[in-house]
Amino acid sequence: MTDTPLDYPIDDLLDVLDLRREGSTMIRVASPEGTGEDLADSQGDVFAGRSQPMPHGRVFGGQVLAQCLVAAGRTVEPVEDGSDSEPLPRPIHSMHGYFLRPGDANRPLRFLVERMRDGRSFSARRVHAVQDGRILMSIIMSFQEVSAGLEHQIAMPPAPAPGTLRSDREILEQVPHPVAQETARRRPVELRHVDPLLLGPGEPGASEQSVWLRIARELPEDPLLHAAILAYASDYTLLEPILRRHGIGWGDPRLRPASLDHSMWFHRPARVDDWVLYTQSSPSAQSGRGLGTGHMFAADGTLLATVGQEGMVRLKGSAEH
Repeated sequence: MTDTPLDYPIDDLLDVLDLRREGSTMIRVASPEGTGEDLADSQGDVFAGRSQPMPHGRVFGGQVLAQCLVAAGRTVEPVEDGSDSEPLPRPIHSMHGYFLRPGDANRPLRFLVERMRDGRSFSARRVHAVQDGRILMSIIMSFQEVSAGLEHQIAMPPAPAPGTLRSDREILEQVPHPVAQETARRRPVELRHVDPLLLGPGEPGASEQSVWLRIARELPEDPLLHAAILAYASDYTLLEPILRRHGIGWGDPRLRPASLDHSMWFHRPARVDDWVLYTQSSPSAQSGRGLGTGHMFAADGTLLATVGQEGMVRLKGSAEH
């Protein structure tokens, strides 16, 4: 395979997340015909961006998540609190969205951000990711000023240090398949599976796994960028515990996977240029769908985020579909 410098996919991701603001718009929800009164007007902002090239030609869902977060975050401005201190931007604390249809990785995307509310402590945004006039994803996000309060967290489970594990890139480079090698060449986030990589069929096992991840280069001091890349990476492997439970590998030609929805709660500031442990499990699979849940920890054990996603995991030609 052609060697690609490690910095290339990272630079490409940063460029993909550097959205261009196209202007403002007004979002109007009209009342039913005959009532003569509009239900609501709200300010909107339009951003544009491109997609990363993908072997299968479809937009990566984690990319759309991250771009939606960047678009929404750029409309959340610092709020004066009456003190002499410099106001800080409100960081994201949660996002809940649905993937509605696949997108073409060769076509540009637009992001329509609705400024739903800016309160004393919270800001709410709704984002539609649109391509060729069709909504690919609809998501609501909430941002909150940092404040004091009760605090606790679950403990990070034990895991081998990332330095003792082989990187996914190194493993995939040795797989004689063009998709595996293209994935190794273009993936911007370094992954290191604690459990063996899901390359082919195996024995049914536990419905859980752990993965170390990071951007292998120092990034700018931008909390919004780090949160966006954390969301980006959260979509990589969250459905794998479902497949492990049933002994199914990503290379199974019967497999028809797709992300259906995605929720994420950001508990504490993250740095994705440091190692993050992503622990994942699947409590249930049924009706061609499976649920994945995960927790993201800093290397020192700090709980950074909690993630939930339901995905379609149909097997073509199988009694399970």
